[in-house]
Amino acid sequence: MRSLFSVMLLLLLALTLTAEANRRAKAHKGGKHEKSRPASECSAAETQYGKCVPEHGDCGEGLREATCKDRTDKIHCKIPCNWKKDISDCKYKFGPWGSCDATTNTKSRSGTLKRALFNAECQTAVKVSKPCSPKAKKARGDKKSN
Repeated sequence: MRSLFSVMLLLLLALTLTAEANRRAKAHKGGKHEKSRPASECSAAETQYGKCVPEHGDCGEGLREATCKDRTDKIHCKIPCNWKKDISDCKYKFGPWGSCDATTNTKSRSGTLKRALFNAECQTAVKVSKPCSPKAKKARGDKKSN
């Protein structure tokens, strides 16, 4: 009876260790760099990147082609589902949002180029706009009235 208990305990321990090792391997395998980098000997400067093409609709997860020498790989990418989708491969430094324009019900701000991702062709300055929020924000010192 004692030997059966010992064998069962050893099997349980082995099963637990195997499950833990699999969980760690899965967590490590899906790293950001593995998904976004083509598996080749080319540097980022030598690689030509295509436009990100979403899998469904006009935004969300998608794929882009990365070509270096005579090899073309498909790598994962993401297009934001908001006002930034036109400039997703370019990084800009934006100023504060302007006041709301009552005629168009939008507010806008401008940004200057910080860097271009994936060798993208980017404008040096952009202006973006979005709808104004429906309610006016209260100042920090104001209290709610019941």
